Amino acid sequence: MIEQSGTDAGADTGKDSSNETPKGAPEEMAINAEQRAAHEAAEIAAAKIDADLKQILCDVLGLDMDEVADFDEDTGLFGHLPELDSMAVAGLLTEMEDRLDIIIEDEDVDGEMLETYGGLLGFAQTKAAER
Repeated sequence: MIEQSGTDAGADTGKDSSNETPKGAPEEMAINAEQRAAHEAAEIAAAKIDADLKQILCDVLGLDMDEVADFDEDTGLFGHLPELDSMAVAGLLTEMEDRLDIIIEDEDVDGEMLETYGGLLGFAQTKAAER
């Protein structure tokens, strides 16, 4: 005779396993795929805004792309770049509106958004998301 440990292999456990949704069900996998696709699209859009904004800074301020390519979140802009004075701000914002297809209201503009590249990039990404 073969001994069975634990429960009887043929015993009814009282659970109806036919209604349980297995992990990785098609609906769950479709939602995960949609979420992944949306996340990837957002990352691509953010990278495009980053590249476009760097090009705008080069074009408006006459900066070298090699210098601008190294800009990170903490890179100082207004008050740090002699090219970005109060007159250049208007041109920069106008180019951002045109090239990024955003609308910048007067009340949107403050010193904080122009202080660092990260501040300006975050502002541009927020405005782009509002379209």
